[in-house]
Amino acid sequence: MSFLPAWASVPADMLLYLVPSLALAVLIWIVTAAHPLFFIFSVAGTLCHELAHFSVGLLLGAEPVGFSIIPRRSGRSWELGSVTFANLRWYNAAPAALAPFLVLLVPLAVAWWRTRAPWTFGPADLALTLLLAPQFLAFWPSPVDWKLALRSWPWLLILTAAAVLYWFHPNLFRFVKT
Repeated sequence: MSFLPAWASVPADMLLYLVPSLALAVLIWIVTAAHPLFFIFSVAGTLCHELAHFSVGLLLGAEPVGFSIIPRRSGRSWELGSVTFANLRWYNAAPAALAPFLVLLVPLAVAWWRTRAPWTFGPADLALTLLLAPQFLAFWPSPVDWKLALRSWPWLLILTAAAVLYWFHPNLFRFVKT
């Protein structure tokens, strides 16, 4: 990556570091579609996905009351895990339901950590690849998560109003005088 400017070499190194994990994620996705036994390869991702729901729900007062990472049959598909909440309201539904997006920070943080200095791909990186690959399969919210996030529709009004105010009166959002 020596041909790249210094500011671009870090993201390029991180992307290069994550290529084996992305390739393994595709392979895991293919084999888990073939047979449920292969869900074992996605346990690390499922755990992070459900922990993201649980932690954000706990922080925002959604009161998580159930947590499971045991796969179970749900109609024609499989449910790999679940978190149930006792107090899901309009203000905390979207953040709790869409929390799995935070899972993407795990592979990015590991890639940043491993590529800060000149690096070579070694045995430790092979183990990290096995742990990071499921994260790429787990960061996207499920269809149920998206439906729960719709409970937060008032946030759309609030954010739209803020955007319109910022567009027409940007000085309202200037908190520090320069």
